[in-house]
Amino acid sequence: MRIKYFPDTDTAHIEFTNNKVHETKKLSENIYIDIDEKGNLVNMTIEHAKDSNGLSEFSFQEIRDKIA
Repeated sequence: MRIKYFPDTDTAHIEFTNNKVHETKKLSENIYIDIDEKGNLVNMTIEHAKDSNGLSEFSFQEIRDKIA
């Protein structure tokens, strides 16, 4: 996964896979997703990321199951 932020347009772009984009769907006025032929998520674009979606910081945490 790669996350890119473009401050000049306040746009966040999240790449989940390198699959070929088959279709782009508009989820809301500022959120778009790209899907492949099988309906799997490829990319997500968030416009006005800081202004309308509160993207002021980013953190990543992987949660793994604990083995007892």
